[in-house]
Amino acid sequence: MAKSIKDILDLIREKDIKMVDFKMVDINGQYRHVTIPAENFSEDTMKSGIGFDASNYGYAVVEKSDMVFIPDPDTAMIDPFCSIPTLTMTGNAMIIDSPENRPLAQYPRNIIRAAVEEMKKSGVADTMYILPEFEFYLFDEVNWGVESNYIGASVDAVQSYWNSSTEGKGVVVPKQKNYHIAKPFDISYECRSEMCLLMKEAGIDINYHHPEVAASGQFEIEPQLGEVVHMADATMMIKYIIHNTALKYGKSATFMPKPIYGEAGSGMHVHMLLMKDGQPVFSDDNGYSHLSETAHYFMGGLLKHIAALCAITNPSTNSFKRLVPGFEAPVTVGYATSNRSAVIRIPAYAKSPEKRRFELRNPDATCNPYFCYAAILMAGLDGIKNKIDPHANGWGPYDMNLYHLSDEEKAKLHHLPTSLPEALDALEADNAFLTDSGVFPKELIANFIKNKRAECADLAKIPHPAEFEKYYNL
Repeated sequence: MAKSIKDILDLIREKDIKMVDFKMVDINGQYRHVTIPAENFSEDTMKSGIGFDASNYGYAVVEKSDMVFIPDPDTAMIDPFCSIPTLTMTGNAMIIDSPENRPLAQYPRNIIRAAVEEMKKSGVADTMYILPEFEFYLFDEVNWGVESNYIGASVDAVQSYWNSSTEGKGVVVPKQKNYHIAKPFDISYECRSEMCLLMKEAGIDINYHHPEVAASGQFEIEPQLGEVVHMADATMMIKYIIHNTALKYGKSATFMPKPIYGEAGSGMHVHMLLMKDGQPVFSDDNGYSHLSETAHYFMGGLLKHIAALCAITNPSTNSFKRLVPGFEAPVTVGYATSNRSAVIRIPAYAKSPEKRRFELRNPDATCNPYFCYAAILMAGLDGIKNKIDPHANGWGPYDMNLYHLSDEEKAKLHHLPTSLPEALDALEADNAFLTDSGVFPKELIANFIKNKRAECADLAKIPHPAEFEKYYNL
């Protein structure tokens, strides 16, 4: 139910709220926040907003960088991690103009909303539902350092196989054998259950949580399908809850795609479907895997633009240490039913027409979720607009294990970029599907590429500990 300003003021009074917190999002998809005393909050706050400098959030705005943040009352919730009663909200960034403010086109939440409007304008659908799967690690200890005389990182998970000689109680998990493992090995069960309960309180419905493959503390929490703007907000809140609840239990959570060498990486598979007037757009009993022609065109758009999408859906150098063969990570540009080795997987268990869908398996949670989901939607709409048939383009269906093909057969396949610089090159060459409609401003794409190239250049200058093993004694 939509909340009014009166609802917010009533909540502040009823719950004896002392502080009102506003959570904004920077270009990298990280929360920033500003807090005011509750007695300073008024109807005018909701209309006039809170001022902030957009340049400090990474946006290269053409206009003056002074902006206002307008909170969205529908996102209001009591922050469970504040000992002082605190109401928190997210919202939208506006440019200060006369006589009226207008949306800051580069602000992430404005971009996903613009993508949804573009979908409605196309007539294809009026609602997009998505389900992102959240894989993450919980460590008992993590340390790193990048100094002139020291470069290194270390992590520890008490139940990991590497503690078999020191743990003392025998409660250790063999390498790559953590999937769905039960107590006493599942030592973070209560921590994750509390995470899910807090998500429920935040208005995010959860399907389940469970241990994932990696024995060194990898887990998954899966929410239910939700409307795409709501789920972009929910993605930010889910990560916030996971990080903060982990700390409460004396652990550290990371969504880093490949924090441990030799163990499974963490992705954020994104399931998706479209609806129009309450009816499923992607369902067709006569189509391959019961998917409609429109669904196939949507997949075709994703696969055509997948290299460029990787710069947005996998925007860290570490992302591409996960996207390698052998760990259930997708590396092949293609689609199939129940096949985890293709970048698009159609789940066979989604049998009812209103739940028929597919998942894009390459994204990870280092992305800015607003950019990620908007880019996915725009690529799919481009596929529908231009009738990009994935089968006619040779992208499948691949109903076999692609890892087990011969080298000759593998050479015929198309693969994802193998590095962030390669993905950035692809985005630089292929971004009209994002920018021509105005959903993604051209200056945002240019600034994003510039910032990420600088990030890659900085990391390329730092010696790697493994280089000592390879080259020190030559």
